[in-house]
Amino acid sequence: MKRRLEASGRFAIACLLASGCVALAQSTSNGEKWLASWSTALVIQPPPGSAAVTAQAQPSQAPQAPTPPPINLNNQTLREIVHVSAGGARVRVVLANTFGTAPLTIGAAHIALRDQGAKIKSVSGRALTFGGRASVTIPAGAVMLSDAAAVTVPALSDVAIDLFLPEDLTKSASPLTIHSGANQTNYLSAPGNHTGAPELPVSGMLRSWIFLASVEVAAPQPVGAIVAFGDSITDGTRSTSDANARWPDQLARRLAASKGNVRAVLNTGIAANRVLGEINAPVFPFGFSAGVNALARFDRDVIAQTGAADLIVLEGINDLGLAGHNPLPSSEDLIAAHQQMIERAHAHNLKIFGATLLPFEGAAYWTQEGEAKRQAFNAWLKKGTSYDALVDFDAVVRDPANPTKMLPRYDSGDHLHPNDAGYAAMGNAIDLQLFETAPGAKKLKAAR
Repeated sequence: MKRRLEASGRFAIACLLASGCVALAQSTSNGEKWLASWSTALVIQPPPGSAAVTAQAQPSQAPQAPTPPPINLNNQTLREIVHVSAGGARVRVVLANTFGTAPLTIGAAHIALRDQGAKIKSVSGRALTFGGRASVTIPAGAVMLSDAAAVTVPALSDVAIDLFLPEDLTKSASPLTIHSGANQTNYLSAPGNHTGAPELPVSGMLRSWIFLASVEVAAPQPVGAIVAFGDSITDGTRSTSDANARWPDQLARRLAASKGNVRAVLNTGIAANRVLGEINAPVFPFGFSAGVNALARFDRDVIAQTGAADLIVLEGINDLGLAGHNPLPSSEDLIAAHQQMIERAHAHNLKIFGATLLPFEGAAYWTQEGEAKRQAFNAWLKKGTSYDALVDFDAVVRDPANPTKMLPRYDSGDHLHPNDAGYAAMGNAIDLQLFETAPGAKKLKAAR
């Protein structure tokens, strides 16, 4: 369990458990509440040249993705861009060395509103400190929470977090803690500490978030976070990069425009993730990790989110697709696993909503057996006996004339992932009344 250390109104957090820790929401001195406004699900990236990187264990029928360039960090500054959901007048950042096997030194850190590209609005920025110190060393397997910074972060704004990494991590045997496939351009500087520089001297770009777990804001009460938990369809695979076109982004925009709902939206999707299993090798040959199974990461990616109140689960299509013609896992296996997530969410007083699996005929790993399992799983969801409410994404994107297929206007082209229009339709289909019960209230039995 995490232990929060508070000193002179500043907070630091550390945890030595590699499996992650529970981040408890705390009220501030003026009655506000700390709330995660942006978050991501983290995975392991083994160091360059390790055996795991070159493993060739990915099934050939799985959807393919382009191989990203290697991540090399050596005495440089990372400028990472995130799109927050809820706003606040103060902010703090959670950094993670969750999968590291050695301490990680952050030489300096900074936060500011992004201007455009790699530029920041310098007047908006503040240096981040940790227990009052400009630098911090994060133990292996731990996370660190920065002190609160007096930066006003508007809802739906782009925020830039700078991390100066003084060591040569290319020589380290410690894995990186990252979120790959971020669909967001982040920036790597020329050598040196350039934290807070209005214009970063860019030496490279990457599409991963590295050592960055979440951004929290001090928000008025009552406020809660909605966690979107899933695989690549929640992560936004094949959506337009730098456009925040994932379905959780669309939900966040709707909530921000709604007078009756004050909610943050957190995306903890991981491309290729499964509910019940992993690929034998921890990293795919085409360059990214699918993370541990959903049951194993549930506490870290859902329960630990500061201010979490609601949860939407969309996961299982990879279990069915990667099974191919194998009868296992069965739809009953998948249902049992979802029931585990429901019980764990309710034990922490979270409302939890189940989402139907999207049609995928035509995808590289579609089979008649997988389709039958999908139909059985969706039928169980629609009975409405376990989840607090249903989010019927299948009904939103399927082709009425060919219900095992996605509507062509929503298909990104691989017959598995929606395009921007499909993701927008998914985000628009969620009933905002699901979130009107105040955070901390008893679980909702919504109309289905």
